[in-house]
Amino acid sequence: MLVSASRSPSFPAVLPGLVLCAVVTLAAHLVERLQLMIFGSHWIESLVLAILIGIAVRSSVCLSQTFIPGIQFAAKTLLEISVVLLGASLSTAAIREAGLPLVGGIAVLVALSLAGSFLIGRLFGLSASLATLVACGNSICGNSAIAAAAPVIGAKPDDIAASIAFTALLGIGAVLTLPLLHLLLGLSAVQYGVFAGLTAYAVPQVLAATASAGVVSTQVGTLVKLIRVMMLGPVILLLGAVHGRRAGGSAVNLRHVLPWFILGFAAMATLRSLDAIPAPLLPGMSAVSAAFTVTAMAALGLSVDVRSVAHTGGRVLAAAALSLLALAALGLCLIGLLNIV
Repeated sequence: MLVSASRSPSFPAVLPGLVLCAVVTLAAHLVERLQLMIFGSHWIESLVLAILIGIAVRSSVCLSQTFIPGIQFAAKTLLEISVVLLGASLSTAAIREAGLPLVGGIAVLVALSLAGSFLIGRLFGLSASLATLVACGNSICGNSAIAAAAPVIGAKPDDIAASIAFTALLGIGAVLTLPLLHLLLGLSAVQYGVFAGLTAYAVPQVLAATASAGVVSTQVGTLVKLIRVMMLGPVILLLGAVHGRRAGGSAVNLRHVLPWFILGFAAMATLRSLDAIPAPLLPGMSAVSAAFTVTAMAALGLSVDVRSVAHTGGRVLAAAALSLLALAALGLCLIGLLNIV
C-alpha cells in the first residue's frame, strides 16, 4: 500500500498521478459501455471496475514515486468532495411522502442491520474498520455508503477496495435473486417493492430487480430505497463522533467529529430539502460527484496490494453474504410488522 504524504503537494506534483487515475477511470467507463453493447446492461459498474483495473495495474507494474502524490490526492480529496456533492442528491421530501411508520421502521432496520453486520464481520475476524465498511455498504447504499464512510473512519485503501469489491459482487447476486424470491415468497407488488428497496444496494439495482414486477413495485421500491439512503447522513455523523472520541481520547476532537466534508454533506442536503439549489445545477453536481467517486476508486485500486485483499477476501465475502441474508430477513419482518399488503 502506498504511504501517505506528510504535506499537501503542489499541482505539478499531483498531475502525473491524477492523469494515471483518469486513464484508469476512462478504461472502467469503456468496459462498462462494452458490457452495455454486448449484453444490453452492465453487470459490473464503472466504480467497481475502476478498483479492479487499478489493482491490476498496481499489481503488475512497479509505479514510480512520481505518481504517488496524485494518487493520494484523488483517493482522499476527490473522494471528500464527492461526498459533499452527494448531499445535494438527498431530500427530505421522500420522508413526507412515505409516512412516519415506514420511515421509522426503515430507520430501525438500518440501525439493527448496521449493528448485526458489524458483529458478524468481527466474528469472521475482520478489522473494526473493514467490518464497519461492510456494515455500511450492506445496510444503507452499497458502494456510495462505503465511499462516504471510509474517510470518516480513516479506512485503509485495502479495506475500502475489499469491501467495495465483495459488496458489489453480492449486489449483482441480489439483483438476480430478488425476482426469484418474489415468486417463491408470493409477495404482492407493494410488498415486493418494499422488500427490494430494503435489500438492494443501489437505486439502479432496485430498478433492475423490480422491473419484472411492474410499475407499482418499481415506484415503491425506489421510494423505500431513497429513504434508506437518507439514513446515510445520520450514520456518517455518528461514525464521525465515535471515531473522533477514539482519536481524541477522553476529549472529543471536533475536527474528527465534524470534518469539513461531513459539514458540507449536511449543508448540501439541507439546501436541497429547502429547494435552495437551482434545479438545473443538480444533474451537473450529481455527475461531478459520480465522476470524482469513480476517480477516487481508481486511485484506491492503484494504492492496493492485491495480496492484502486476497488474504481477507474469503472472510469479507462470507461476512457480507451473511449480513445480506440478515438484512433480507429483517426486511420481511418489517413488512409483516407494518402489515404492508
